[in-house]
Amino acid sequence: MSKLQPKKGRLLVAEPSILNDNSFNRAIVLLTEHTDNNSVGFILNKPLEYSINDLLPDIDCSFNIYQGGPVEQDNLYFVHRIPQLLDDSVEVANGVFWGGDFKQLKKLLNEGVLEESDIRFFLGYSGWDKDQLTEELKENSWFVAENDFDNIFSNDEESLWKNKLLQKGGNYKLWANAPNDFNLN
Repeated sequence: MSKLQPKKGRLLVAEPSILNDNSFNRAIVLLTEHTDNNSVGFILNKPLEYSINDLLPDIDCSFNIYQGGPVEQDNLYFVHRIPQLLDDSVEVANGVFWGGDFKQLKKLLNEGVLEESDIRFFLGYSGWDKDQLTEELKENSWFVAENDFDNIFSNDEESLWKNKLLQKGGNYKLWANAPNDFNLN
């Protein structure tokens, strides 16, 4: 079976071999852009210890913020499934959209219209220059998987990485149940 190639809308799953990488240890990255020149994505399973109203006090909403990646960590990004409510959203794939009109979003959040399963907020993003991601894939830092979740935002971030390893099978099943800290084993 041939390996999946990176593509907008697919997932990058951190290989167990990069467990010592602080940014990407056990990470699942949703690719929101993939071209010959670069790739951009957001880590879906690294929640931070604060919410949207901690960063933007004029927004009356306590949705979690996630660590999107090591690039531009002082910028807020969002990915969602509500393009009908946000102008200028860019489709990533399979009903997942990136960005949109922030004034509209702010109003929707303050009105309590959205569920946390509709949207995910990120500080920073993950980015790769031309050929960088290809090299990391050759070095077995990542494997590519389809985003086959009904709603990627309603999945438990604790089990997201484990579930993708179990789905891949083989030796990955052993790593899926490995403790976060090997010193505790």
